[in-house]
Order: sequence, then structure tokens, then C-alpha cells
Amino acid sequence: QVHFVESGGGLVQPGGSLRLSCTASTFSIENYSLGWFRQAPGKERERVSCISVADGNTYSADSVKGRFTTFRDNAKNTVYLQMNNLKPEDTGVYYCAGPILVIQGRCSPIQSTRWGQGTQVTVSS
Repeated sequence: QVHFVESGGGLVQPGGSLRLSCTASTFSIENYSLGWFRQAPGKERERVSCISVADGNTYSADSVKGRFTTFRDNAKNTVYLQMNNLKPEDTGVYYCAGPILVIQGRCSPIQSTRWGQGTQVTVSS
């Protein structure tokens, strides 16, 4: 069963921008914290950014802070990842996920977390 449909990935030059979209198809996102994770070739999946349902705040990994941000549109049942000033090290497959747990600014999957299918982001000149 497909829980999220992702879009927006692609090839971009360093310094460029992309916006990823993730629309939930099997549940309403408005009551859940949601996040974005990524996996680079040969590396483990890491958290990128998330948005807490409790306070509406967003939390990002140090490597993307100031460049990436997550926001949501509950009416469209969609969460977004806006990525600016992209760097080659941002290359990877990006996954949206929810619900997730947000504690003290850290975003973590839980047993009931559902994942998007992943979208490739390649930053290269």
C-alpha cells in the first residue's frame, strides 16, 4: 500500500534549489509530526528535517540548517522540503516519513512510521 507519493527530485547544479513534495494518500497528516530523511550511496539513512505537530516548529540537521526547511499544507495533506543552496554532499535519495517522534528537536522514526517511495536528488555541475 502506498502511503505517500513523493515528487520534486532531480538534477541541480551546486547552489541551486529544489522543492520536494510528499502527499499522504492513506491518512490525514494534520495530527502527526512529519519528517524528511535521506540516504547517500554507501551511507546509512540520516534525518534531514522535520516539523512537529505539537508546536509547529521545524528542526533540521546541522548539515542543512539555514538551507533546508520543512513546511506543511494540511489542506493538501502534503509536506514539503524546500532545499536552497544545494551542495554535492546533499546528493541522495530523499524519503518523507510520518508519523515520527520529535523530542528535544530530534526527529526519529517509530514503529508505525510510514515512508514515501523516495526521490533522487543529484547535485552536480
